Amino acid sequence: MSQRDGFTGGFLVGTIVGGMVGGIIGALVGSRIEKNPKEDNSSLLKSAKDEKLDTEANIEMARRRLENKIAQLNLAIDDVREQFGQVEQQTLESETSTEGG
Repeated sequence: MSQRDGFTGGFLVGTIVGGMVGGIIGALVGSRIEKNPKEDNSSLLKSAKDEKLDTEANIEMARRRLENKIAQLNLAIDDVREQFGQVEQQTLESETSTEGG
């Protein structure tokens, strides 16, 4: 039974984490696609070096944001695991006390 509970908890956490990561990636890609059609031909005149610097800065900012989000998600996952562990321990204690009585 504990494997089933572990699977359910892991599945739920995986679904939430996957949804958040997918949402972040989708938002980044969507904002990138949205900006491109609005740009006019003057953006084509940018030097390759300036464009590369802008892109690198954007990538670095996105990387830092993702690292922060991953850290937050890891903390949330640890909290959920701890809560499930406490619930499981209480369940086991109550089962053993009812069996012994």
